[in-house]
Amino acid sequence: MSNFKSIVLNKTGDQFTREVKNIDKSFLIHGDVLVKVDYSDFNYKDGMILKNGGSLVKDYPHIPGIDFAGTVEESKSEKFKVGDKVILTGWRVGEIYYGGYSQYAKVDANFLVKAPKDISTKHAMAIGTAGFTALLCSFAVQARETILLGEKVNDVLVTGATGGVGSVAVMILSKMGYKVHALTGKKDKTDFLKKLGASVVLDRAELESEIRPLDKGIWDCVVDTVGGKILAKALTHTKPNGIVAACGLTNSFKLETTVMPFIIRGVKLWGINSVDTPMKRREFVWSQAASLIDMKKLDEITEVWSMEKLISSYDKILKGEVAGRVVIDVNQ
Repeated sequence: MSNFKSIVLNKTGDQFTREVKNIDKSFLIHGDVLVKVDYSDFNYKDGMILKNGGSLVKDYPHIPGIDFAGTVEESKSEKFKVGDKVILTGWRVGEIYYGGYSQYAKVDANFLVKAPKDISTKHAMAIGTAGFTALLCSFAVQARETILLGEKVNDVLVTGATGGVGSVAVMILSKMGYKVHALTGKKDKTDFLKKLGASVVLDRAELESEIRPLDKGIWDCVVDTVGGKILAKALTHTKPNGIVAACGLTNSFKLETTVMPFIIRGVKLWGINSVDTPMKRREFVWSQAASLIDMKKLDEITEVWSMEKLISSYDKILKGEVAGRVVIDVNQ
């Protein structure tokens, strides 16, 4: 390995730069496993970091990219050998550690998962943090029937349904057999959501009206990707003993609610932290991915970008102009 391409961020005073440049192995200062990266992906957090560091990156220069998948090329760990296919999501890689927008990445072995044999590295990144989070949310919904031994789940609301997490959640939940109500502010995406498996497509405006302490129970469970008033309103419409899986804050990190949904209806607010998911659970979730995600449908909602295109188009995700998933081919 000589020089290879990476996206490198720099910040000097108020001057923030992002560029694709050639670097060498000595640049990679973290970890004990060197991975030849096949693909990365593009998440909302990546957009924040590419814009200005997003208050997440503290040290520069920096290689962003919170996910990657590829092949082990060197390993000082007994956990992995040369040739192993691996996946990385989370652990603050791309924030405090160098990330996946690079043809090579070097990370701690404890951050890596062996890729299941039934998932290619490209599909692994079409899933990525967004799909992994959607899987965690879907298992939280399923927990009402399993862990909590509750009544069967029928109607599930997914907010931010055209986004990375939301779109994959619609696919998974419909495959689990639930009636998915997809909430979106994009009126032109009804067909898109129906093809993914949504039974009902709702206008976001329906959940932006006045919030009462309790409202008519409509949904058995909710997967919320946006936070703020939408989450607060969804809580009031959740039926008794429902689970609301909260995983995002693109609308707002504030939550103005009352205890009424929790103490009158027994609603459970289930926080989803995909960054620090324990390894045992992480491996289980990835082992289930191929059976719960229709890879053909996933391909249909996935775009492939180069690192150069990412540099010029990173703001699209912050403006809500990305539907579905974006895979980054670092070798284009």
